[in-house]
Amino acid sequence: MSANAVRSRSGIHGHETASGWLFTGPVLFLLGLFLVIPVLMALWVSFSDWGGRGSPFSAGVHVIGFDNYSKLLAGGGLAEQDFGTSLRNNAWYVVLVVPLQTALSLFLAVLVNRAVLRGRGFFRTAFYFPSVTSSVAITVLWLFLFSSTGSVNKLLSYIGITGPNWFNEPSGILHDLLGVFGVQNGPAFLTGGTFLGISWWDWLAGPSVAMSAYIIMGIFTTSGTFMLLFIAALQNLDRDVTEAAMVDGANGWQRFWQVTLPQLRPTLFTVLTLGLIGCLQVFDQIYTGTQGAPDKTTLTPAYLSYQAAFQDQGWGQGAAIAFILFVIIVFFTLFQRWVLRERKVSRRKMRPYLTVGTGSGGVPAGAAAAGQPPTPDG
Repeated sequence: MSANAVRSRSGIHGHETASGWLFTGPVLFLLGLFLVIPVLMALWVSFSDWGGRGSPFSAGVHVIGFDNYSKLLAGGGLAEQDFGTSLRNNAWYVVLVVPLQTALSLFLAVLVNRAVLRGRGFFRTAFYFPSVTSSVAITVLWLFLFSSTGSVNKLLSYIGITGPNWFNEPSGILHDLLGVFGVQNGPAFLTGGTFLGISWWDWLAGPSVAMSAYIIMGIFTTSGTFMLLFIAALQNLDRDVTEAAMVDGANGWQRFWQVTLPQLRPTLFTVLTLGLIGCLQVFDQIYTGTQGAPDKTTLTPAYLSYQAAFQDQGWGQGAAIAFILFVIIVFFTLFQRWVLRERKVSRRKMRPYLTVGTGSGGVPAGAAAAGQPPTPDG
């Protein structure tokens, strides 16, 4: 087959290829210049002893292998303990923010998507407004609201609760809850074992009171954005499936759980992935607010990377933290994709549907009437 025939069958001609490269070339150049090259340079820095002065490729910079990574993961010193503390804080932030903001955004989307709701445009704007407001401005507002004499503690006082000094309280909320029942110290197998320089008992302390305020802020500021994604998905659902479920007698909750939610799986994966990435990269709120205080209970890997590189001049260690965080994000993204993948319906679940309308011997009634043999799947 000639080359002209191949190009004709593919539908792409020479001048079209040139036009495509002409339009995409500038964007690819900018992405390579400002994204790919800096990432590769940062990867090189993570394996070197560059001190931040001069070029990282100069003769005075030496390759030290995985030393920066080993100090963080198995060094046994302050670097490992700080990294473990930041991962613990961020893990509790992710565990609480991602599910709650996803559930809240889906609830708001279903609420404002109802045709019977009046003023839907107003509510959509109101719910979305915190998402477009500067995170720095909201953090400053949060510092006032959650201060010891702020509005939150004032409201709590009306119901007889003395609110804490939120951003100055380092204790974990789970440890505080156990303390109410007289549990002050954990069992030996939790207090004796450690991971990344932090005991398992401290890993299970829960988020600190200070981090809890950030968790509330994270849910408040991001739910509006994901609400819009769910609204767009809800408006594109197949109405025939929902009407068929109504005809079959499914109530509202059954229709939502068995019909609506499965159709939202692609959007749910997008929301969970974006939420996970955003939570693992939380930085500006910490930088504007507590900067890791009190007692490093609001320290996150993103802020620790900045602190190690720009404040302590440990550029290799800061880059290593960033790439470890990158690997964690990729791993959990792939894990979520595996969990939310499309699954084939098992034959056990399909058996009631396969036997409906069958004749004797499991042969479909229509096939038996027409004198057709049963199919292998029948």
